[in-house]
Amino acid sequence: MNKIEHIGIAVKDLEQSIKLFSNLLNTQPYKREKVESEGVETVFFQIGETKIELLGATNEESPIAKFIQKKGEGIHHIAFDVTDINNEIKRLQEQNFTVLNTTPKQGADNKKIAFLHPKSTNGVLTELCQEE
Repeated sequence: MNKIEHIGIAVKDLEQSIKLFSNLLNTQPYKREKVESEGVETVFFQIGETKIELLGATNEESPIAKFIQKKGEGIHHIAFDVTDINNEIKRLQEQNFTVLNTTPKQGADNKKIAFLHPKSTNGVLTELCQEE
C-alpha cells in the first residue's frame, strides 16, 4: 500500500455537507460524481496528498443510506492507494482478510476499487484503490 488515498464520510444532506466541509477545509471540492451502481453521489476535496470523499445516498436502498440508518453520519471507510489491486487482493486473501469483491469494480474518481470486510479489519471498512 502506498498511502491513504481518501477518507469516506457518509452524509445525510450532501449540499449542506459541501458547505460545511468547504468552510472547514477552506477549499472547494474539485469533483462531484454519481456512481449509479452503488447508489451514491460523491464529492471530493483535496487536502495535501489526501482526499476527503463525501458520500450521499441517491436512493433509500443504497449501501450509504443503510449505513446512515444503522450508524448515522460519519466516517464510512478509509481508502488506500495501491499499485496493483489484483495482487493486493490476492495477498490480503492469503493473510485471511475477507475481501468483499474479489474482482475490482469501477469506483469514483477514475479508480478501480475493492473493499475489505470490517470484521477482518477491526471494524473499519477498508477500500483498495488503483488509479486507472
